[in-house]
Amino acid sequence: MRRRQVYRSIAWAVCLGLVSILILPGVSSARSAQEIDASVTAVLNRFTQQVKGSRELLQTARGVLVFADVIKAGIGVGGEYGEGALRIRGKTVAYYSIAAASIGIQFGAQKKDIIIVFLQDKALQDFQASDGWQVGVDGSVVLVDLAAGASIDSSKLNKPIVGFVVGQKGLMYNLTLEGAKITKLKK
Repeated sequence: MRRRQVYRSIAWAVCLGLVSILILPGVSSARSAQEIDASVTAVLNRFTQQVKGSRELLQTARGVLVFADVIKAGIGVGGEYGEGALRIRGKTVAYYSIAAASIGIQFGAQKKDIIIVFLQDKALQDFQASDGWQVGVDGSVVLVDLAAGASIDSSKLNKPIVGFVVGQKGLMYNLTLEGAKITKLKK
């Protein structure tokens, strides 16, 4: 019993260390609003070029939250961090960070882009009204997984919030946004 507590304590210490390594450099070298806007525009351009139906989906969206170059790393325990912007009708209205920690089967590091699309006004209003928003607690994000060459049929997306993870490469096994904490940044 005592040994299990020691292992659990070690696992949590490693997890906190990884999260610190990922988050603290991000905080100290936070990107400017212009850098975030440029990366968000690049992500949305790639997304609309690579995924059929995405342009129509984004045009009907109430708001789009985009995190470019989210870094995720782990060896048994892991963490991720990224910065992004919320756009409404094509204009940036606020900047946010996303951070998460995880324990489980994972090994490696990857960079990914996360696009969260608010399809209903109430979902967007609830998100904007929160001080800190946690996926799965404050709102549920349904991840859309598309096969190569597939297209989005926005008429079949009947959830208030849908998400896309674009450009997943690397050795990470775990792909979820559950538990990720999204916090408004002052820019």
